[in-house]
Amino acid sequence: MTKNQGKAIEMKKIMSDMDLELMDLTDLDIDIDVIEDGKTFEENALKKAYTYHKATGLPCIADDSGLEVDYLKGAPGVYTARYAGDSATDQENIMKLLREMESAPEDQRNARFVCAIAFVLADGTAIITRGVCDGKIAHEMRGSNGFGYDPVFYVPEYNMTFAELDDMVKNRISHRAKALEQMKKYIKKLDVML
Repeated sequence: MTKNQGKAIEMKKIMSDMDLELMDLTDLDIDIDVIEDGKTFEENALKKAYTYHKATGLPCIADDSGLEVDYLKGAPGVYTARYAGDSATDQENIMKLLREMESAPEDQRNARFVCAIAFVLADGTAIITRGVCDGKIAHEMRGSNGFGYDPVFYVPEYNMTFAELDDMVKNRISHRAKALEQMKKYIKKLDVML
């Protein structure tokens, strides 16, 4: 469950081959703000999943994801969504990142998108998976697909940013796709517990 519609759409597409009805918070008309004060993506994802599970009584899946940049010693990390401030837009976050990366040499522009997925089952049991997608920070924004830092996250193997990739490719190689593919394996094994 998420309020981020970009994430919700991606998750539903990636999970579309499962025999599950996925709903996001807007589908359930739930407006809960979870303070993401964990030190790791896993802590934040688990906190969200448990909070939504408690509020709905349903099995809940939640994600926390972000960008880690080597030149910035792992920043923005768990502060990815609020890198330029608590109410920063994607554009403001990207512009701050690009300013901070201006003097970064090419060999220090390595970065990765990280995604932790937490799934809390009906009985309160939790499963956590993690996915990583390696890339580099581009010098400027390119592409119009996706959301967040996608226009500056460059994937050398494709010679494109995430915002230039089509959905089929992105939903196969992304950090979220990798974490969800692992989660799907657990869900198939635990079908009975849902």
